[in-house]
Amino acid sequence: MNLAVIAGTSFVLGFSGAMMPGPLLTLTIAETVRRGAIAGPLLILGHAILEGIVVFLVFFGAAEIIQHPNVFASVAILGGGMMLWMGYGMLKSLSSLHLNLEAEKEAGLHPVVAGAVISLANPYFTIWWATIGLSYLVVAHEAGLVGVIVFYVCHILSDLVWYCFVSGTVAYGKRFLSDRGYRIMVGICAIFILGFGIYFGGKGLERLFLG
Repeated sequence: MNLAVIAGTSFVLGFSGAMMPGPLLTLTIAETVRRGAIAGPLLILGHAILEGIVVFLVFFGAAEIIQHPNVFASVAILGGGMMLWMGYGMLKSLSSLHLNLEAEKEAGLHPVVAGAVISLANPYFTIWWATIGLSYLVVAHEAGLVGVIVFYVCHILSDLVWYCFVSGTVAYGKRFLSDRGYRIMVGICAIFILGFGIYFGGKGLERLFLG
């Protein structure tokens, strides 16, 4: 597989995954309403740093560890708990939320940290890299280290393109939001994150006790 094919296919594969609804998309919408269009790129920066670490670990032998059922269960339970904590925090702050207040922009985790945390909290993130990601890394490595780098860069680029589009769209529409509309949007996002937390936590407990 040549570099052009690696670049194109990794971008399309990454883009198809990025467009699927999930905790990162939900958090991007909530943070964009709070912080503006810069939230999307910052969240993806945290996501990209984490993915860089995962690529390194998976490529150098951690795939079997990640695929172990107990590891999945642990990541799912801890990740579900983290999402429940984040969702609860968002709901708790609803009554005091207002648009364009500096105090709000400084509240909570920094978007770069939040992008990494919400990705790590998703057990399917690690499973994807231990299966699909690992398979693609093996193929990309046929072109040498540069093939792996091209795969990673284009994969991240697909995330960046999509989430910049999402954050830009939300930020543009934010000017038409009242404080009440803002609180409703953040509340909906919080409920979705709580839902993801319950789902992932339940999957972890199921895997832990039922195998």
